[in-house]
Formats: sequence, structure tokens, C-alpha cells
Amino acid sequence: MHALTPAQISRTAFLAAWDELTNCASEPNPFFEEWFLSASLANLPESAKVEVFAYILGGDLLGLMPLEQSRQYYGYPVPHCGAALHANSFCGAPLIAKGHEIDFWRTLFTALDHKPRHALFLHLPQLPADGPVAEGLREALAEHDRPSAIVHREERAMLDAEISPEEYLEASMTKKRRKELRRLRKRLAEEGALSVERTEGEEGIAEWTCEFLSVERAGWKGAEGSALASAAHTEQFFTDAMAGAARSGRLERLALRVDGRAIAMLANFITPPGAYSFKTAFDERYAKYSPGLLLQLDNLELLGNEFIEWVDSCAAEGHSMIERLWREKRSMQSINVAIGGKLRRTLFERLMRRELRKGNLQ
Repeated sequence: MHALTPAQISRTAFLAAWDELTNCASEPNPFFEEWFLSASLANLPESAKVEVFAYILGGDLLGLMPLEQSRQYYGYPVPHCGAALHANSFCGAPLIAKGHEIDFWRTLFTALDHKPRHALFLHLPQLPADGPVAEGLREALAEHDRPSAIVHREERAMLDAEISPEEYLEASMTKKRRKELRRLRKRLAEEGALSVERTEGEEGIAEWTCEFLSVERAGWKGAEGSALASAAHTEQFFTDAMAGAARSGRLERLALRVDGRAIAMLANFITPPGAYSFKTAFDERYAKYSPGLLLQLDNLELLGNEFIEWVDSCAAEGHSMIERLWREKRSMQSINVAIGGKLRRTLFERLMRRELRKGNLQ
């Protein structure tokens, strides 16, 4: 494993290798693709210490994960190394070429054993609990009986069905509820010309992004100061990420409009064989019509995409709106892994026993 620097590989060659890895990864993760990670790193605090580590074999880039050294662990003074996730990233699975999952984890652990710096352990947040990356991790951990602990579990809504959008809606909602949604759409159309816009590519991306930020900021997130446009660095991050996704052919945009004005908007990252429903916003002045849910009905068209097998909602577990419609679940885990020598591993096991017993490190 190597930290790639300009002295080792040119930027052009590195980006080309990164794109190739993205296309052959055993599991898609847009949050570690170049366009998203570049937007994330460019808008991190100056104090952040992030390196992009890569697994290279025979000159080929076969695995990649951004790692961050931190002295804080969920508010507690516990130095550790972890996958570097932006606050608006929703998956921490490394990009690994098919068939190299075990070797990637094995090499990563060995490198951190030899050079742990101040870290007491490796923190791997938001890993899918199933799939080749998770299976490779379990096998690599078992090889030398390396201590580890699952410190958080969650299940979030996802789409994973081989049926039509119409069939899925019928299975998800009662006839009475479907009738109510048709009534709401009809009433909404009385407010003005109602249209659904579905867009790909770069054309109009800057205007669409500004419109999304404005819609989100006008609602409760803006009032609480948590909207993307509430801070310059998150606004710039979102602008950069949307432009990068569009440029890379990863972005699908939806908008529900009344007389041309967006009242609900949604951004999907299309990453075959999966997709991620990244961000959504709606105009709260139209809340009585449930515009966000109406737009999600149109978003079910993803089930008809021949290249997409599943869609991650990126929503919190128990999300009141999306779980009324999306019936499947994606299991995610956060895992801590012992690194270093005997002393660090002893400290790690004591820390994990305390965290798992009390739910924190108090």
C-alpha cells in the first residue's frame, strides 16, 4: 500500500487509474470516486489530516480509500485512524477491484501495523454489511484472529426489486393511499401547470444547483442553519460535487415544477449496478400536497433502468417519508479494527469492551 504523491505517479496517470478502478470496483461507492472526493477534500477544514491510500500491485491501482488521522472519537479524546467521510457521504466502502478484496484489507492492516502513528485503532464507518467488500474484510480479520468490534448498526431504506414501478407502488401502498396520492397530485395541478423534469448531463447544472440550494435553504434546514447553503464550505462542496457528477455521467436530476418553479428536487448518483439517492429538498409552502413524496413516486422509474439493480436511499434509519414507499433495507455497519503491536491491541480490546458495554467511552 502506498500514499500516492507526485513523486511516485503523475496526476494524469493517477486520475486515469482512479477512473479505471471505479469502473471495475466490486462495489460502487460514488463518495470515493474522484469527482466527489475531490469536492470533499477541497472543502475540509484546514486542520483535517487526510491522505488517499492506494493498493498497487504490478503497477495497477487495485484499491483506494481516503484515511484521516484524528485525535477525537465521537467527542472523546481517543486518537485513531479512520476512513475519511465527508459529513454528506453515506458509504465508507473502499473502491476495490473485483477479486482483490482480501488482499486490499490484508495490505491495509499490515501497513497500519508497521506505521500506526498515534492511532490506537482503525475506524471503518458506514460499511455495507453484505457484499464482497464486507466478506473480504471478514476473511482478512479471521486470517490472524485480528480483534475487531462492530460499534454501530443501522438499516436504511433501499429499492431492490425486479418488478415495474407500477407493481412496486401497488405492493408498497394500499389502494386507499394510492388514491389519496393521485388526489393530491390533481389538487397540486390546480395551482398551476404541473410538470416533472428528469435531466442528465452537464447542461444547466449550475442553475439547477442554485435552485436546489435555494429551495432547501427556504425550509426548516435554513431556519436551523443546517442547509447546505448555510455555510460557504458546504455550499461550495455541493456545487463542486454536482458539477463533477454531471461531468462524469453519474448524475440524474429530478424536479417537480408548478408553472416552471421547482417545488421538489432530487439528485441521484447513478453508479451501476447500484444508485444512490443523494439529496432531496421541497418547498414547504406546498407541504399539504406532499411534493417530496410525489416526486419519489416518479423516482421509482429507477426500477426500470436496465443497468441498476438496487438504489440506496442514503436516508436515516426510520425516515418517515421514504420508508412509507421503499420496502427493502440495506444493512450498514461501523467497525473498529485493532492495529499495531501487542500493547495497542490490548488497549483496543479494553476500549471496545467499555464502548460496547456502555454505548460510549465515558
